[in-house]
Amino acid sequence: MTEGNAAPAAATDSRNLSTRIIAAAVLIPLAIAIAYAGGWLWTALVTLAAVGLYVEWLMVVGAAAEKRVVATGVAALAVAGFFLAVGRIDSALVALVIGLVAVALMAPERRNWAAAGFLYAGAAETASVLLRHDAVKGFVALIFVLLIVWVTDSGGYFAGRGIGGPKLWPRISPKKTWAGAIGGFVASLAVACVFAALDLGKAVPLVMIAGSLSVVSQLGDLFESAVKRRFGVKDSSQIIPGHGGLLDRLDGFVAAVAIAALFGFLRGGADGVGRGLMVW
Repeated sequence: MTEGNAAPAAATDSRNLSTRIIAAAVLIPLAIAIAYAGGWLWTALVTLAAVGLYVEWLMVVGAAAEKRVVATGVAALAVAGFFLAVGRIDSALVALVIGLVAVALMAPERRNWAAAGFLYAGAAETASVLLRHDAVKGFVALIFVLLIVWVTDSGGYFAGRGIGGPKLWPRISPKKTWAGAIGGFVASLAVACVFAALDLGKAVPLVMIAGSLSVVSQLGDLFESAVKRRFGVKDSSQIIPGHGGLLDRLDGFVAAVAIAALFGFLRGGADGVGRGLMVW
């Protein structure tokens, strides 16, 4: 790269970083406030996000032109969101299963991809609500997962840019480095230590969970990048300034919250997912 090209590139990177910071400064406090409120407000936000994820996925894989597939999936996610809001988890799961079958049957092309997108969005919706549902530890568990994802992403970004070095998986994500992956992982462990210092859980289990979710979050990011590269798409949309689309921004969170909810469910049951994740 010549000096003439380097200056505009540096200016563009600076503007992109500023835009990312401004968007995060607005969206993160809003998300935390709604998460704290919980109940139908959090479920409504999660359902809207799930609908957005599903529609963007269809756009990425080239199936958004099939209006029946779009409408069927959106309706099923909305119905599932309603049942989750009123505490009928069983009915929500039935709605999602019916929606998955309907989407698969209605998609004339790329049926597997359309069904995978609905499953992806439905998993994000259900896991996010179940993790927050626990009245005792739900908010703490949700914030824990959110912070793990955020610091993994931010730590990876700054460590990758500051240290550089070998690429993590250049064919899938050319900008990601091993230094960034390790930096994000270390940052997640710091979050676990802070939670333990605040007596919000035991140190060793929290560190193990944080490290696992950090790795899962990065794998979720790479998975979404692989899907976009498979279909020759750079950004899933431009809905979030500086961040692209919901898929671009929530890829790590979807993977992390799904695994966190699964782990919490195995230890605490459907009504104690948050408690199962945080209490040892």
